[in-house]
Amino acid sequence: MSAPQTTEGTGSPEAGTAGDRGTRFVLSAGTYRAEISSVGAILESLTVDGRDLVVRNPESGPMQFYRGAVVAPWPNRIGDGAYSWDGRQIQAALTEPERGNALHGLVSFMPFAAVTVAPHEVVLRTELFPSAGYPFHLLLTVHHALDAEAGLTTTVTARNIGAQDAPYGVCPHPYLVAGPEPLDEWSLRMAAGTVVTVTEDRLLPTGTAEVAPGSDFDFAAAREIGELFIDHAFTDLARDAQGRMDITVTAPGGTGVRITAGPECPWLQVHTGDRPESEDHRLGLAVEPMTCPPDAFRSGTDVVRLAPDAEHSAAWTISGW
Repeated sequence: MSAPQTTEGTGSPEAGTAGDRGTRFVLSAGTYRAEISSVGAILESLTVDGRDLVVRNPESGPMQFYRGAVVAPWPNRIGDGAYSWDGRQIQAALTEPERGNALHGLVSFMPFAAVTVAPHEVVLRTELFPSAGYPFHLLLTVHHALDAEAGLTTTVTARNIGAQDAPYGVCPHPYLVAGPEPLDEWSLRMAAGTVVTVTEDRLLPTGTAEVAPGSDFDFAAAREIGELFIDHAFTDLARDAQGRMDITVTAPGGTGVRITAGPECPWLQVHTGDRPESEDHRLGLAVEPMTCPPDAFRSGTDVVRLAPDAEHSAAWTISGW
């Protein structure tokens, strides 16, 4: 089954020259401005009134620490890279060798083709061909749309163009920036009822625990992050009448950033960005709405079973003030 043909759109957003991460598309709407790379459909930057809302990658070279990545066909990790699907044993490459895991899917460094371009939006598409570590055939479409009021909404749609059911999951990987003050001084509001407990050495799930009132991970009411280390997944998240989670990070000076996502993302990974090198340490808070939890390809929890010709879409929005 072949992929449908795509055609270049007729819009003309500002685009930089091709570089190490492909063509750079520059979107604008009101006081918002976003930069998107064709490699990985990466969110390179997002600003409001000239202020960064996400941590940027270096101008040249590869994306670092998955900043701004679209993570698919699995979010987070697969322990040992080994999983089974419909009785078939599959071994993915260990892309996090220091922990013995397959990390963050397969498309973050793949080239995407522009399908539609306009001053406020870009639609990018790539075809994920079967491989030893993921013997399934997907067409992935990423739609970045900037709105003067709502901010940047990203929608990722996966279509199974193969002949067999495929396991699937997706998430974004932005490092949010609340303001110029250090991350330790930012306040986080995230109402979650359950946290995934993990091994210290490999960050693989060991179970779940209640987020008790007053405990380290109780951010139901906004409070300062301080020196707390977070690299955990959460679920049982508070949602509005439309089923959307709403996570905010605020700096002491009053600036802030928000990410929202719908019910198709029942999980949330949060990471304080701790790094051994001082220049990259705790620069932003990774906030990642996920369709399934870490190590889902081994546990089976909330993995999407994508039938031939079926599609799955997930969306999230980043805004700031």
